[in-house]
Amino acid sequence: MKQLSRIFIVTVLALSALAFSAQAQQAQKALPVFPEFSALIQTGKIRLEFISGFRDVKSIGVQRSLDSVLNFNTIGYISNPGDIRCSYDDGKPLPGSNYYRMLIIFNNGRYFFTKVVLAVPDSSINDREKLTAADVKAAIAAAKAAGIATSTTPPPVVTDKGAVKEKEAPKEEKIVWHPSNYIYTTADGNVNIKLPDAPNKKYIVKFYEPDGTFLFDIKEVKEPFLILEKAIFLHAGWFNFEILEDGKVLEKWNVFIPLIYRN
Repeated sequence: MKQLSRIFIVTVLALSALAFSAQAQQAQKALPVFPEFSALIQTGKIRLEFISGFRDVKSIGVQRSLDSVLNFNTIGYISNPGDIRCSYDDGKPLPGSNYYRMLIIFNNGRYFFTKVVLAVPDSSINDREKLTAADVKAAIAAAKAAGIATSTTPPPVVTDKGAVKEKEAPKEEKIVWHPSNYIYTTADGNVNIKLPDAPNKKYIVKFYEPDGTFLFDIKEVKEPFLILEKAIFLHAGWFNFEILEDGKVLEKWNVFIPLIYRN
């Protein structure tokens, strides 16, 4: 009888621990209540979420800007603005910091803007580990297995298409690729920019296709850490980049974006 009592007590304690753990996890994932909302950088998108107690809502527009003050443009609408739990996925975020606000319009014509929210990395995604050369090799193998051809070696660092001058046959030199300390891909497939002196110096970052075709640039990096969604680059594979620090070249190198990533 005593043994049964002990088993019962242990079982109750175990179930209580599991229940407490589940409640703690739910608390961690608790969504903000509108007009507060979250903007989290996830793999291939930025997700906006909130819980709403508003009713009689006509529409909720999602607006985005790169500077948090001016140039807000409506990029879409919450599909079911009257629901309790609402979300919106920005599948084409802009290069740089993405700021969001929402415009809520009621059926009686009244409206207001929410405060501005900066998109931040989703802490539930393990994306702080750089992809090493071995990771890139594995990603290329996975892409080939999926029927997508990807170069196994990084391209020449060309950052201006058509600017390569004629020169003598180059001497063969084996360059061992390694991830940059400034711009690198992480396990979630996104591109990280790490420039600790950004608040005090002027940085310009430019991205190119392997043949030197210009893709886009970030004219002024204002924050020491920035995440670029892989969706911005439109395809997987190698990309070249150039970092200018106060008008001088800090680094020219390349980065690999995997087709298949891990969370």
